[in-house]
Amino acid sequence: MKFIIALCLVSVVVALPPYDEVQVLRYDNDNIGTGDYSYQFEQSDGTKQEQVGELKNEGVVGQAEVVRGSYSWFAPDGYTYKVTYVADELGYRATIEKGAQRL
Repeated sequence: MKFIIALCLVSVVVALPPYDEVQVLRYDNDNIGTGDYSYQFEQSDGTKQEQVGELKNEGVVGQAEVVRGSYSWFAPDGYTYKVTYVADELGYRATIEKGAQRL
């Protein structure tokens, strides 16, 4: 019985996908905690994200935070996907586009 359990554990470890260490290639952050901000990063696996936030109509009725950004990645199907979004007083709106296939 112990042999079967050990064999099952070994087969699970062998079946795990290889781990690729992902590196951060670029990281920029401009955020003092109040008002406008922006950040962006890019990783060695092709993942990218960027976002900009700004205060709209500051100090008056209708003041709102507006956030614009995008993120992209290489999916398991080999294609690049990119989501672009806006979040403001009208809600969250996003579009997704399928890009080039990774060779």
